[in-house]
Amino acid sequence: MSTAEAKKATDDERTALTLRSLHPNIRLRLGVGFVQRLLSVMLMPLLVIHLAGLYGAAVAGALTVCVAAAGIAANFLGGHLADVHGRRPVMVAGEFGATLTFALLALANSPWWSSGTATFGLFLLNTCCSQLATPAADAMMVDVSTPENRPLVYTINYWSINLAFTVGALLGGFLYDGHFLQLLTGAAVLCLLTTAVMWRWISETAPSTGAPGASGPAAMVRGYLAVARDRVFLRQLAAAALIAAVEMQIGYYIAVRLVDEFPRQTLLDVGPFGLDVDGTAILGVLRAVNAALVVALILAAKTLLGRVGERTRLYGGITVFIVGYMIWAVSNSGPVLIAAAVLLTVGEIVSVPVRQALLADLIDPEARTKYMAAYALNARVGLLVAALCVTLGAFVPAVGMSLLYATAGVAALLLYRSLLGVRTAREAETNLVKAA
Repeated sequence: MSTAEAKKATDDERTALTLRSLHPNIRLRLGVGFVQRLLSVMLMPLLVIHLAGLYGAAVAGALTVCVAAAGIAANFLGGHLADVHGRRPVMVAGEFGATLTFALLALANSPWWSSGTATFGLFLLNTCCSQLATPAADAMMVDVSTPENRPLVYTINYWSINLAFTVGALLGGFLYDGHFLQLLTGAAVLCLLTTAVMWRWISETAPSTGAPGASGPAAMVRGYLAVARDRVFLRQLAAAALIAAVEMQIGYYIAVRLVDEFPRQTLLDVGPFGLDVDGTAILGVLRAVNAALVVALILAAKTLLGRVGERTRLYGGITVFIVGYMIWAVSNSGPVLIAAAVLLTVGEIVSVPVRQALLADLIDPEARTKYMAAYALNARVGLLVAALCVTLGAFVPAVGMSLLYATAGVAALLLYRSLLGVRTAREAETNLVKAA
């Protein structure tokens, strides 16, 4: 290839990897997904707080577990339905169901009607509707993306998730007291708009197999058993669960340790301005630094890291991420903890798009929504391990917990190394078939 042709190919590639060049479904999904996550982050904790106010913390905790379990079941059901009936109908039905339940939740917490029982039932139904559509939405983004533009797609999506988390948490925290009805009403209106957008503009993207998919409970069970027998996918799920288990420590063991052990200290002292923090305050600072850096840096990271290979980004990102959490597990110095927050956030930004693109490359296209539904279990497993670490941390010293994080990181790296090898082998096989 001549120099001019090489330059043209490079320019064409850069042109292709822009937001405007992405499939319309992806652009719509990114916008709709931002609204959905914003509402979830803003309202789900407030509904739990509301139930706790009505029934007490113990009962509210049990009710929340029921909601979470129902959401998992709906996620698996949605994965099956989207493979049988297509992505679009399941996504539209789920969003329309969320619209109705938000509207009824507003009514059940209005001056005209107040019902704790209805609030819980509608909270459960709203969660089920949202989770029903999640696998279809995730699979649709894979359907219409390519191996070349998936890192960009997942980079923008990850930025959107963190922006929604930041904005939603602020809005919910400031507007809950005295504005709960208005928040629920606004959520219903926004959901109605996103339902209309999906109905009007999102197209079907499910791969055509030429034959109708099998339906019914038996077919669903067979489909998920096939996913469970996919050893490559199980490696992906295990690696993601290991990373999730470490990532969620900030809300479990690390949070408990900082509240108990972190000595009150001056974090900032500039002239007349000073900032003293205790364990609870530094926890909030670390969360804010993480979220703010993700929102500020992740889009720039695509440009800055454009020439860095995927393996380097994956291995380096996970390593830096784990080291940051290892420091969080042992340090009681405010500046050191903040520096670790910067470190692990950089690792997160660098590695997450690569991990998500690798998942998209290796799953079966004809059962994408089932795979996406099953993959969501990594977060549930991570939550369970993180909760167990609170108990473990009562017996194991901080250094031991830090080394445990290192072990999880090394195991995840080895799993991803094997997965990269699988993808390379498959690409080589595909190229041989095309050449033949």
